[in-house]
Amino acid sequence: MLAMKKRTALSLAAAAALLLPALAAWSVEPPAGVPPVPDARNVYSETTADKVRPEIAADLERVYVPNLQSNDVYVIDPKTLKVVDRFKVGIGPQHIVPSWDMRTLWVTNNAEGRKDGSLTPIDPRTGKPGKAVMVDDPYNMYASPDGKSAIVVAEARKRLDFRDPKTMAMQYSIEVPGCPGINHADFSIDSRYAIFTCEFNGTLAKIDLVERKVMGYLKLQMPATRFKERPGAARTKPGQVWEPGETEICTVEKGMPQDIRLSPDGSRFYVADMHADGVHVVDGAAFKEVGFIATGLGAHGLYPSRDGKKLYVVNRGSHKIHGSKAGDGGVAVIDFATEKVVARWPVPGGGSPDMGNVSADGRWLWLGARFDHVVYRFDTQSGAVARVKVGTEPHGLAVWPQPGRYSLGHTGNAR
Repeated sequence: MLAMKKRTALSLAAAAALLLPALAAWSVEPPAGVPPVPDARNVYSETTADKVRPEIAADLERVYVPNLQSNDVYVIDPKTLKVVDRFKVGIGPQHIVPSWDMRTLWVTNNAEGRKDGSLTPIDPRTGKPGKAVMVDDPYNMYASPDGKSAIVVAEARKRLDFRDPKTMAMQYSIEVPGCPGINHADFSIDSRYAIFTCEFNGTLAKIDLVERKVMGYLKLQMPATRFKERPGAARTKPGQVWEPGETEICTVEKGMPQDIRLSPDGSRFYVADMHADGVHVVDGAAFKEVGFIATGLGAHGLYPSRDGKKLYVVNRGSHKIHGSKAGDGGVAVIDFATEKVVARWPVPGGGSPDMGNVSADGRWLWLGARFDHVVYRFDTQSGAVARVKVGTEPHGLAVWPQPGRYSLGHTGNAR
């Protein structure tokens, strides 16, 4: 009996010796004050459909649409597909950003080319706006993972302004001189660094959030070919399978990176590129490009599915910042595990899908149509599209409520 006990103890010790390295590989240690990572194999584990916080679930079910040129916000009831409210905001509303605690939705009015930018708060419980706060050049906004700062992305200033998340008083800034057109970001799984996209020089900037400094820049590699933009070409009709059009030799020397999202296991970042027509795959720790996935003309927005298994890539249908109506836009669906495109959803008749988010239950993908002045609602099961007419040049809309413990900003990047 004693010998058996000894053998059992040795067996358990041997099993532990084998398991400990594996467990260590999946452990994540964020900085002090940052919420822990419950499942290091899936950073989106807390944003599944069943994890809407009770106080968030009590908010109005709405889609908030900032219209860049008409300087207003349209409010849509997603159950009826009707506009139920609209109100004026500041100049040039770009995105609607949930605060870290998910109790305020901020409209980022960056007043491009001017100095009177502002943030307009919306109470998600009532759907009504509050008094705007004057803030310099808020093109986009994120939140520090510990919730202590709102990170205003001052695009024209090549600067990240860390502000008090309630009052928006300035705390400190990080200058990012090598990142013209700094705009979108995502955060490492351990929350120690963030990677921002630099739209106007085709690079990425890696930011150390602990030491508050730039860690380096990475120039993205352009593919040998990309999709040919064909103004006035025939568009996909309902029921037809959408395939990207003919390709051409890619002669542009630098990309135009837009949205960026982290892989479920935290090892890679995916970067949508409007000039490359696809998604760059970047090893975050090594800060090195390791792959590329062609998706469609004008790759722009990135949204993970509710189960964290797929990535919806929104292709705006144009290489241009100011494209035309009825472009060759649509959504490509990437399987995270294989990094392959497994589905393509067109906009029948053509369109320009841009930024948005997935509904709390994961059934719908809502996107602003930047050049067509409508909002699209894609069915994530079939790819079918419904439209709602809104204001002029809708951009980064927010879908509310959302699951998650806290928001990292943009149009609802939650964890």
